[in-house]
Amino acid sequence: MIRFFVLPLAAFSLHTAAAADWPEWRGPGGQGRAVNAGNPPVTFSETSGIAWKTVLPGRGHSTPVVLGDRLWLTTAIEKAADPADAERRLKTNTGDQPLTVLASVSLRALCVDRANGKLLHDLELLEVADPQWAHQLNSYASPSPVAEPGRLYAHFGSLGTACLDTDSGRVLWTNRELQVMHENGPGSTPVLWGDLLIVHFDGSDAQFIAAFDKATGKLAWKTARSGEMDPRPQQRKAYGTPLVMEMNGVPVVVSPAANWVYGYEPATGRELWKVPYEGLGFSMPVRPVADAERFYVGTSYGKSQVIAVKYAGLKTPEVAWRNAKNAPKMASPVLANGLLFYVDDGGILSCIDPATGEAHYRERLGGKFSASPIVAGDRLYFCSREGVVSVVPAEKAFRIEAQNALDGALMASPVALDGSLYLRTEAALYRIGPSR
Repeated sequence: MIRFFVLPLAAFSLHTAAAADWPEWRGPGGQGRAVNAGNPPVTFSETSGIAWKTVLPGRGHSTPVVLGDRLWLTTAIEKAADPADAERRLKTNTGDQPLTVLASVSLRALCVDRANGKLLHDLELLEVADPQWAHQLNSYASPSPVAEPGRLYAHFGSLGTACLDTDSGRVLWTNRELQVMHENGPGSTPVLWGDLLIVHFDGSDAQFIAAFDKATGKLAWKTARSGEMDPRPQQRKAYGTPLVMEMNGVPVVVSPAANWVYGYEPATGRELWKVPYEGLGFSMPVRPVADAERFYVGTSYGKSQVIAVKYAGLKTPEVAWRNAKNAPKMASPVLANGLLFYVDDGGILSCIDPATGEAHYRERLGGKFSASPIVAGDRLYFCSREGVVSVVPAEKAFRIEAQNALDGALMASPVALDGSLYLRTEAALYRIGPSR
């Protein structure tokens, strides 16, 4: 049995996957720490330092996961809707965002050989007719899969969830039972804990967290969000990813949603506590990070802020500090060397004292950011929508070591393993580093 939870001191998960695996979004433990990074490259370009580059079919923003010598990721093959039908369907939308409307979408799992970049498998998981519209900045394959030996779990929100046997390529189960109106398409990534696959469903019409039995795909529990919601439907939705961590000796699902961050018992879904943002927060595509004292989460849209919530020694966690200056709307934070780092959508990087919320610096990287950063060794890697990877030392003094340009937007988070970086652009998957 695999149990993903965070140790209070080191903030890493315990799991039985191989040491060189990358089993979920943001790596082992889900907090952006590349624990088996080796010495990944600092400088590279489209014409230098690339071991291989593989053009991918379809479109997707999911971050790859790694099992042994294979990388797995998801993609969507889109069939456009008739313009008149698209206009008719969009009349029910209550927002004002640029949206994509499809006639159908094929949601697929791709498998790439880690050594040479060869596309080994392109497997359909779900075929969905008349899917909900999605924001043009989003994709229908934005949630990242989660993996364990022999299994890949792929969640696409209301479009469905699937489990794949990675040895045979056979789809073991699918579930389309749970439905909400996402408004901007799917965004929440699933989390494994014990025998459960835990998922968020925070739409404009309904908001809840749920868990599937990972062996059968059957619903194990479902818990409605209990916090007071904004009366406007568009301000009720969220796209956050939970973090299962050990809190005062007890495993807790830390779950960011609109207006509140919740704590749940992972085995049953029982609500343990909730903490208000004290200001409108919604549409967050973020995941919390945690240390031995506090966890940290961005509230994204509405009143954008990063909040630190103290949990150590408390039955009900309490907000320790709030920081609204240059708070990101899309990218999750990362902890490194006792410091908290986050980049806002417009490219301002903040280095924060996690105990006080005071800034050591706020400096411009440039570009626009959706992807969440990682720390590998003593360096931070930030990927922009312009296709630039900025490398910054994880220290109090600001310095850009390198800025490396690739062709295509970087919406997925980076992966660092065994001296290599794996980067997914809108069109391709790269391995940066020495050939294997």
